[in-house]
Amino acid sequence: MNTLRGSIVPMVTPFTEQGAFDEPTYRELIDWQVESGSHGISCAGTTGEPSSLTIEEREYLLEVTVEQVRGRVPTVLGTGSTNHTETMRLTKHAERLGVDAALVIVPYYNKPSQQGLYEHFRTVADSVDIPIIVYNIPGRTGVNMEPATLARLRRDCPNIVGVKESNKNFEQVSHVLHHCGRDFNVYSGIEELCFPMLALGGAGHISATANLMPREVAELFDLCEEGRWDAARDLHFQLLELNEALFWETNPGPLKACMAMAGKIKPVIRSPLALPSDEMQGRLRQVLAKYNLV
Repeated sequence: MNTLRGSIVPMVTPFTEQGAFDEPTYRELIDWQVESGSHGISCAGTTGEPSSLTIEEREYLLEVTVEQVRGRVPTVLGTGSTNHTETMRLTKHAERLGVDAALVIVPYYNKPSQQGLYEHFRTVADSVDIPIIVYNIPGRTGVNMEPATLARLRRDCPNIVGVKESNKNFEQVSHVLHHCGRDFNVYSGIEELCFPMLALGGAGHISATANLMPREVAELFDLCEEGRWDAARDLHFQLLELNEALFWETNPGPLKACMAMAGKIKPVIRSPLALPSDEMQGRLRQVLAKYNLV
């Protein structure tokens, strides 16, 4: 569990102008992230548009990620789906690839009960030996994984080792650590809450902003680990405007537009998502200019 700490970057999935997976660009992005000091690589989370990929594309994305990372940093790869059978298939595939952990989202659209969530995650965890990190993002799934349910899963499933809390209700984080134990790995999935969560004892963050500023987002964790809280607080406020701008519209629309402006990817996102309007892209460019990203 101690290796699964720090800034674990939720990679975008770059596409060609024809809408196909842009594998060469993706491999370059992984190398850049590792060289920039990111502590781990994640893919096929919300930022990676997993619901826009076929299951075969998702399996191949996992394969490419593990191959390109080459064990240089831990891999925490998204295997969750709203479909239970697909989640099982992807998680077992991740285990065969030798990933360090699977990131399994709370099923979206279905809005299962807490008992339904328990049974879903218990079955997935029991089917593999790799660590499982629950991905709780109620704003996108329509249901919250309650701290008591997480505690029950931790008690019954030794390989459920943490949770990514993309939860605007910051009170939840304290209750999760209280119910699950303060050695439970809790990661921030809300960019503005990365620093506060580290102050509570969080294990790190899985922040979309790291796709643009990997060194700084990793440094935020490093400063806290070193006990340099004033410097970390300054960096938190330095990143605040960019963190906010990247969520002016549904993620990863603004992020992909910004990465295209910065010359990292082509400006392509799969339907039904869309890139921001020209007006909003102008506003985003102004923010990027403040960070010397364009």
